[in-house]
Amino acid sequence: MSQIKVGSRIVYQVKSPTTFLFNISVAQNEHQPIVEEALTVEPFHEIQECVVSPLGNRLVRLSVPPGNLEVRYDATVNLNAEQVEATEVGETPYEQLPADVLTYLNPSRYCESDELLDFAMEQFGHLLPGYSRVTAICNWTYNELAYTPGSTGPTTTARDVLKLKQGVCRDFSHVAISLCRAMGVPARYVSGYAVNLNPPDFHGFFEAYLDGRWFLFDATRLAPVGGFVRISTGRDAADVAFSTIRGSATNVDMEVWANQQQSNDELLDPSNVETAVSSA
Repeated sequence: MSQIKVGSRIVYQVKSPTTFLFNISVAQNEHQPIVEEALTVEPFHEIQECVVSPLGNRLVRLSVPPGNLEVRYDATVNLNAEQVEATEVGETPYEQLPADVLTYLNPSRYCESDELLDFAMEQFGHLLPGYSRVTAICNWTYNELAYTPGSTGPTTTARDVLKLKQGVCRDFSHVAISLCRAMGVPARYVSGYAVNLNPPDFHGFFEAYLDGRWFLFDATRLAPVGGFVRISTGRDAADVAFSTIRGSATNVDMEVWANQQQSNDELLDPSNVETAVSSA
């Protein structure tokens, strides 16, 4: 078990009456029980906490008048992910996939998996199905794309990224998710806090459904999957934006952190590629 302290501080200049949906609170499940958490709003405004998904996604809604707004979230979480030998993880046959997993085979807003079927089969169809093939998809994404902050925007899809040959964490995940789905592997987007991510920020990674459970992957290789603290899970980034705004407001400052409380955790070792990690 790893104990992680996570948090974020977000500051806005609000220009007109505005309603915010903040998606910054960690999900509550058996693999990451919350030891303690706190959310503060300056100046004070009444908030509404909403659980909007059976996957544990938690939103905070507040409406504010014009002026400055600072929202801070702090939490201490015990990570207790399941660990298995990666070489032992195969694929789940289509006819055995649970009904609630099938939706993650379909194309979605940012993941045009249906348009990448031939490409995916050409690149990965000859590989052994299972964890190793998803790893190969991650390796290909990492090798083919340049990690370039600011290179993409809120409307950039997986196909766009493949043409641009560059993107950020959400783009790397969208490409890998699309290729997994094209190969018949259910895949979904995960937003969260990540230990050892440099520079610190909200991070986008993904899960693939293999051998009857969801396993974590990160095509950017920017942080060890054993240090991922889940915020939200969805079909793609459209489902898990850290902030949704109805009104007029400008983000003027943001800090994000995720710090481990002990330094001898093998899952947080970047060189550990033999352990498959499941936290859902």
